[in-house]
Amino acid sequence: MRPLPPFPLNQPASFRATVHGTVFGDRAAVVDRLCEGEELLVLPGPPTDDEPGVWLHRSGGDLVGHLPPEIELWLAPWLLRGGSARARAVRVRGQDAPSWRRLVIEVDCACAEASATGG
Repeated sequence: MRPLPPFPLNQPASFRATVHGTVFGDRAAVVDRLCEGEELLVLPGPPTDDEPGVWLHRSGGDLVGHLPPEIELWLAPWLLRGGSARARAVRVRGQDAPSWRRLVIEVDCACAEASATGG
């Protein structure tokens, strides 16, 4: 197994975040079908993008949205270098909630603690 790249300094290996971009295309309907506790895929945007984002998908591939830009700034490069993360839905609200507050997730960067300490 390939070693993980060094984890970005002064960044949390586990954190909660809101999911952005849930109102575009069919994403609102995808969020409607999400359940609290559901696992989500965490994938970086294409490395050819000027600012690759960090996208969240249901296990079947449906696009849910993306992480806030201030997280994408440090997490996307780490993921593109071979890091991995997983997420789960912590809070799912209905369409009456503001779009940027509809979905809260918890992200866990796989083995980031070991990579940060060199172990």
